[in-house]
Amino acid sequence: MIAIVFLLGLLGVTLFAAASTGQALPVSEILMLTAVFVVFFGSGVYIAAVLGVLGVLTAFFFSDRPWWTFLGQTLWGPSSNFVLVAVPLFLLMGEILLRAGLSDRLYRALNVWLNRMPGGLLHTNIVSCAVFSAISGSSVATAATMGSVALPYFSDTKYSQRMVLGSLAAGGALGNLIPPGITFIIYGLITETSVGALYIAALIPSILVTALFILVILIHGMRHHTERPPPVPLAEKLRALKDLVPTMLLILLVLGSIYGGLATPTEAAALGVVGSAIFAAIEGRLSLRMLNASAEATARNTALLGLIIFGAYLLNYILTIINVPQALAGLIAGLPIPPWGIMLCIVALYVALGTFMEGFSMIITTVPVVFPVVVALGYDPIWFGVIVTMLVEIAMISPPDGTVMYVLQGMRSRPGPITDVFMGVMPFLLVYLLAVAILMVFPGLALWLPAVMN
Repeated sequence: MIAIVFLLGLLGVTLFAAASTGQALPVSEILMLTAVFVVFFGSGVYIAAVLGVLGVLTAFFFSDRPWWTFLGQTLWGPSSNFVLVAVPLFLLMGEILLRAGLSDRLYRALNVWLNRMPGGLLHTNIVSCAVFSAISGSSVATAATMGSVALPYFSDTKYSQRMVLGSLAAGGALGNLIPPGITFIIYGLITETSVGALYIAALIPSILVTALFILVILIHGMRHHTERPPPVPLAEKLRALKDLVPTMLLILLVLGSIYGGLATPTEAAALGVVGSAIFAAIEGRLSLRMLNASAEATARNTALLGLIIFGAYLLNYILTIINVPQALAGLIAGLPIPPWGIMLCIVALYVALGTFMEGFSMIITTVPVVFPVVVALGYDPIWFGVIVTMLVEIAMISPPDGTVMYVLQGMRSRPGPITDVFMGVMPFLLVYLLAVAILMVFPGLALWLPAVMN
């Protein structure tokens, strides 16, 4: 409700600014779309249906061109785009790795090295999620996979359940930010930005966010002491490293091929699927039943995402026809506000949307409208892609509707209120917002590596 009030207030400010500056703005279209969106979304209608119905209604009322004459062509564009093939491939790779048991080996190996730090196992949660994100590309998949592995380790321990759940939620949220995050593929598709350049730009910001998460746990560990396990001999630590080999080789295969210019993200995703199947065979887990279960889960998630993309593309195409994004971009760029002030308003909009809207839906519905504004203000599309992805990650751990938090709540062995997850994730949410602020002040953190590697 707070977010809806915020959006309506922002709409009022926009309309007032349009009236005061005398610029033409499609007021009736914006009012109608906002009203229908609020009613449909508040009624619990699936976001894909909301987007599709909004597109049809907008075309029917405000466009002279019959919508049925361009519906097929509009939907064919995203469905036939080669870049989008990477999405189901990365999802399939994650599903195979989950069923092959490599995530459990990854967690055990990292735990041997990290469990004596202040905060103990909580550090393993963050680092294992960060490493798994580099081969998963999905926040939900990362949270579900590492949550299923990590939660049994905390049974009958004195660790704060809130911090356990919060650290897993925060670590899971890294799934889209750390390359090869799927959000970058969607953003690149919508804005025609190089996905490879986005992956390169995300490296330093992802390290920054991971370091801030570790800092939160260090502070918590020093304030709330837990019994440290006995020291592990160096020989045993070195033997544990062999459990990291499959994961490291997959990361080298996927990201190394992209950064080395040997493969596109889609081709690298295909290599990752083949590599994960090979490691599953080595573990003795590869079977037709396992591949079928992985394919079914991948098809289900891909279909849900595909419907959202189709609905969003239809709506975005019609909004462009009736000049809504162009008019908004011209209006906002001409306001007597410095560019950083407008960027703060955009960030606040995304934070508000994240309290009640799923991450992918948020980026697909807003980027086509916001992106022309950002470009008109002179900001770099690659930098904005990293910012948007970080804001989507924040949305996934923002109460009351963060997707990742509900995934972990459903995996708890001991019953407890969802507020445990909400409270546990708050310190990580705040430092994530701090990371966004740092990146806004120092955009070179995202732009330096792409410039060097060009």
